[in-house]
Amino acid sequence: MKKRIQKGQSTGGGERAALSRRGFLKQTAAAAAGAVAFPAIIPASALGLGGNTAPSERLVMGCIGVGSQGTGNMKGFLGFREFQIVAVCDVDRNHRLEAARIINETYGNQDCQDYGDFREILERDDLDVVSIAVPDHWHAIPAIAAAKKGLDIYAEKPLALTISQGRAMVDAVHRYGVIWQTGSWQRSKENFRRGCELVRNGRIGKVHTVKVGLPTGSPIETQAEMPVPEGFDYDFWLGPAPSEPYTEKRCHWNFRWILDYSGGQLTDWAAHHCDIANWGMGTEHTGPIRVKGQGFFPRAGLWNAATNYFFECEYSKEASPVAPDGFTMLVSNSFPMGTRFEGTDGWIFVDRGDVLEASAPEILKSEIGPKEMAFYKSSNHARNFLECVRSREQTIAPIDAAHHAIAIAHLGNIAMQLEREVHWDPAAERFVNDPEADRKLSRAMRGPWHL
Repeated sequence: MKKRIQKGQSTGGGERAALSRRGFLKQTAAAAAGAVAFPAIIPASALGLGGNTAPSERLVMGCIGVGSQGTGNMKGFLGFREFQIVAVCDVDRNHRLEAARIINETYGNQDCQDYGDFREILERDDLDVVSIAVPDHWHAIPAIAAAKKGLDIYAEKPLALTISQGRAMVDAVHRYGVIWQTGSWQRSKENFRRGCELVRNGRIGKVHTVKVGLPTGSPIETQAEMPVPEGFDYDFWLGPAPSEPYTEKRCHWNFRWILDYSGGQLTDWAAHHCDIANWGMGTEHTGPIRVKGQGFFPRAGLWNAATNYFFECEYSKEASPVAPDGFTMLVSNSFPMGTRFEGTDGWIFVDRGDVLEASAPEILKSEIGPKEMAFYKSSNHARNFLECVRSREQTIAPIDAAHHAIAIAHLGNIAMQLEREVHWDPAAERFVNDPEADRKLSRAMRGPWHL
């Protein structure tokens, strides 16, 4: 483990104080915020992060949440010599011990430390970055705590359990000047970038409709209470959520289908495909003004998120540069998976598996000219995070974009739960003269947890 040189401590030469890499980066970020002239790109050599990165000069990482997605992300970061993962945290002992084993095997040592409480891992003074992959109801608390520590963050989608929690996360990231990458990795795929770039440059004319296709949910019968598995801190897993008896279909992967912890297939996938819709429409910093729809929420059983859903979002004339007459976004599990942009001169459809289709071949063959809008390019989501931690530039999937993408799904869930149309003020992030709907912007937290 590398030794940190504290600010003001002699380096041995006695001529000047040395800063840790994190201190150097934070000073640079603070200076940029104060409009002090600094280079836009910090040379990698200045940070000791070249191709032959020495172990003592790597970015030190901790991983909070190492279940299925968290371990997948962790393995991705292990592929970069520029990162050194020194600690893992998970409320499930089996998860964290297996993650530590993988890390130690990769590095050929036994140095990785494991924790059951994210607060303990954040108390380490050697971390530069953290990866966070926890259930949605836990997204806000550790992320805000990490931002307060000045740590750069790679965190999973959907951004937050509620719109209010998402806003608190956005504000914390900006306040403390940390780099944020959302795990919405579709932005680092060529077909999604190319499709959105064509839409933004007018290749299908004025856009009037965007259709977002997401998966269908599944209900499950109520399960009887079960003994909590040994090594699993179930009470900590529940955290700020209401206390409930343990059943195996409640936790880990299946939390997604329970409204106390997530928002179903709608929020799980809207963080991907609604994000692409916003990217193509240029609506990453705004939202709809009216939302209405219908959803089927199972009334009995353990899983209670909407299994079938359809809602309509109306956007103002000012919302998008490619929709001067305004546009409608339709979100449903009845559409093909992916995002379809429909305009006066044709349509473009994008989805996973490198799918990029259009109403006419010439649309896809079109070149983006030197005076047109060229999109941010990233070919590797983890590497983009690494490069932005170095340069202090914005990532391909910044927190503001993640907030406004998942807000679409939250608004849809609220409208469907209320079974009526709602009117939204995207600037104020409040409903218009609607206290009942406003109460659904946040959730009460079980003590002692709070933002």
